[in-house]
Amino acid sequence: MKHFFVILLLLATTSILNAQISVRGVVKDSIGEPLELANVIAINKATKTMASYAITNDKGQFKLDLDKNTTYSIQVSYIGMKTLAEEMTTKEANISKDYTLQTDNALAAVELTYEMPVTIKGDTLVYNADSFKDGTERKLEDVLKKLPGVEINDDGQIEVEGKVVSKVMVDGKDFFDGDSKLATKNIPSNAVDKVQVLKNYSNVGQLSGVTNNQDNIAINIKLKEGKKNFWFGDITAGAGVADNDGLYLVQPKLFYYSPKYSINLIGDINNTGEVAFTRRDFFNFSGGFNPPSQQSGTNINLGNNNLGFLSLQNNQAQSIETKFGAANFSYSPKKTLDLGGFAIFTSSRVGLQENRSVQYTDADLGIPDEDTESKTQQKSDLALFKLNAKYKPNTNNQLDYAVIGRTSKESQDQNFTSSVVGSTLQFEENSPYSINQELNYYYTMDERNIFALEAQHLIQDEDPFYNALLENDPTNNDANPEDRDPFDNTAAGLGFDQTLNNYDIAQDKRIKSNQLDAKLDYWNVLNNKSNINFTLGTILSRQDFDSNIFQFLEDGSVFDSAPNFNGGLDTNDIKYNFSDIYLGTHYRLKTGKFTVTPGFSAHIYGAKNTQFGTEYNDNFFRLLPDLNVRLELKKSENLDFNYRMQTEFTDVTQLARGLVMNNYDSYFSGNQTLKNGTSHNVSLRYFSFNMFNYTNVFGNLSYSKRIDQIRSLSNFESIIRTSSPFNSGFADETFNAFGRFQRNFRKIRATLNGSFTYSKFNQFIQDRRSVNESYNQNYRAQLRTNFKSAPNVEVSYRYGINNNKQGGNNTTFYTHAPTVEFDAYIWKSVTFKTDFTYNETRDKTRTLNSNELWNASLAYRKDKDAKLEYELRATNLLNTQSRFNNSQSNFSVSTTEYFIQPRFVTLRVIYSL
Repeated sequence: MKHFFVILLLLATTSILNAQISVRGVVKDSIGEPLELANVIAINKATKTMASYAITNDKGQFKLDLDKNTTYSIQVSYIGMKTLAEEMTTKEANISKDYTLQTDNALAAVELTYEMPVTIKGDTLVYNADSFKDGTERKLEDVLKKLPGVEINDDGQIEVEGKVVSKVMVDGKDFFDGDSKLATKNIPSNAVDKVQVLKNYSNVGQLSGVTNNQDNIAINIKLKEGKKNFWFGDITAGAGVADNDGLYLVQPKLFYYSPKYSINLIGDINNTGEVAFTRRDFFNFSGGFNPPSQQSGTNINLGNNNLGFLSLQNNQAQSIETKFGAANFSYSPKKTLDLGGFAIFTSSRVGLQENRSVQYTDADLGIPDEDTESKTQQKSDLALFKLNAKYKPNTNNQLDYAVIGRTSKESQDQNFTSSVVGSTLQFEENSPYSINQELNYYYTMDERNIFALEAQHLIQDEDPFYNALLENDPTNNDANPEDRDPFDNTAAGLGFDQTLNNYDIAQDKRIKSNQLDAKLDYWNVLNNKSNINFTLGTILSRQDFDSNIFQFLEDGSVFDSAPNFNGGLDTNDIKYNFSDIYLGTHYRLKTGKFTVTPGFSAHIYGAKNTQFGTEYNDNFFRLLPDLNVRLELKKSENLDFNYRMQTEFTDVTQLARGLVMNNYDSYFSGNQTLKNGTSHNVSLRYFSFNMFNYTNVFGNLSYSKRIDQIRSLSNFESIIRTSSPFNSGFADETFNAFGRFQRNFRKIRATLNGSFTYSKFNQFIQDRRSVNESYNQNYRAQLRTNFKSAPNVEVSYRYGINNNKQGGNNTTFYTHAPTVEFDAYIWKSVTFKTDFTYNETRDKTRTLNSNELWNASLAYRKDKDAKLEYELRATNLLNTQSRFNNSQSNFSVSTTEYFIQPRFVTLRVIYSL
């Protein structure tokens, strides 16, 4: 049935396309020179609506797609030229027509009867949102998906030219700086007038002419006039029933904008599985903070000591209850001062159920395969805030200050059953916090001398706790090894009391981090083609790490065990100090179509750690070169080459010699004398956006070779692993290739994506070298219609190949995932949307698993300006119980079945302000 539905829609689309003809031509000036970026509009004389538009390419060419046997008014315009207007009647055949524009001595602004859907102003692309709407849109993401050259990725982030948008603004004011997902999911589509894509964006205007900003893209949303100086937004409330459980949701989203200040309020309370802000969103939220040393060549890792939380697969789980609240404000008390900030709070209660099959590397190493079942309850309360101020008394001075704070309280309670170890109860909790401050000052002495001071200071405190309760039969401790409990040998090695009915083991950890990252830049503008930059910077870091493994006895007392290996060390008290003082220089030259920026930085490194009465120092000097070459082939076509050498430093936990329990089946002891690693990174990126036929091409190649990287020496006792780090003498390599081709064929947009990743790294298992290689390929083909008054359909197909070679094991998974999305705006009052996805995973001989997901919604509002809308929404209509995911780690490949929420049907009422 679903195949018939897709075929019917494609046939209907084809018939509509066949009813059109093409008008092609060239726009020239009075002396016959082609005009690039001239506007050509066709207005239907009968309906008085714009039927088609075009922007000329570098050869002055344009193309219009028009209905047959129809009369149009053609308008051709260009800045500084007189607008040309004439009538055209189409017949059955394509038309070729050139236009010549005359100079307008008055140089008046071009006056058009209709706004162009897309205009280009320097590095800014401006989309007229109404030109791409068909009435089914509700949020900003619904509009952005229809804009040529703009994508919404799987994480909800905005991408332009294959790069994630770094900043979203509304009428020039920051909207939750550091994340674009909150904007795409919450800003109402009916408030959007223009979408401005700002390429080569710089937060500091003084530096825009002396720095390379090609990786920086921002988006500014221009609001409709009726939305300014008034509250706007919507409030959604809904309820439903599923498996005798009540469903509820309340989602207020309110916004206020005026020239002087703005306020944004977003809320979401539901138990329907709609996650407004995930844990991943929280920990990835940058708040607009970028380390001053990010281009210095030094990469120091402060580590990630969060809990071993099971991650949501596709934001799905067996049960999800969330509470989310966010507020964002900006205030300009005077023209020279801007204040702003935001606060975010999210709380979730998640229930997960998973079945997992694990195949470990090299069967001849004696590591058994494992099947596990788990039921997990997670509690997570996360809070985030930011305050910022910008003072700019004149064009030569700018002072910025910002502070961002994070705090969280999380716990995970898990009932875990293993085919090897048996039943285990695990509990984890963590209450970390961090405060990051930023101070920047920019000073332009004159047109040739510019200074910039940037500094960040981070304080971070983490206190993870882990507890596991494992089964034990105290009567078989002296039996043959095959008759003992699976954990007995490990318990004996750790020095635990083996006379109890259970092993109740735990670990406390505390990690404190304090880091200063600062630099002073000076630019000397030599001429309008070149400048030279000198940088003096430093990174000063300190980390303290304490840990202790112990056992709870049956009377509630604590037994401090002592292992019979690792020198008897199972506690840590280590202090780690790191310093980097560097001087860098870069020369930037524009010559013809090339912009070349060679440079290097000279570093004096110092690393010291003190533990168990022993101090270890590592001091050295290193020169790190880098190079950027940019070739501007055309105004919207470029090629970008980058090379960078980096020095990589680890965090304190890798250096701590005392034993650390990562999990009941994973133990780790650090290496006090670890050295730094080095990496060579090369990338080549190509981008082209042809406004003539809206062809968008993006490609990226990158290669990384890592030398002296920190790898692990691992030994397994059954599935229980003990490991320690070392500097590998074998180089690790990674190669990535990605490409995307997108083109409009009249009312159809075709997109083809492809990616390939190869990685190779080395480790030692059971005292044998193991080389891990992975080859991952992913392809996606997509067709999307873009009709203004007819229904629209999107058909896509994903195909993936995941090949992993781990020691003697070689596994390959093939993934097939067709998707169909359909939306229609009927009778100018009813909106119907539905989507269907089929996922299938195979190996070389058979189908391993498959599942289907079908969602639909039906909404009614009297007209597009109605205050009330009623929506009936159904998710998981086929009542699919579980889905599957295949993954690989350093030691294994696994297939996980995770259970999801059942069929939900909710009735919602949306009130629009």
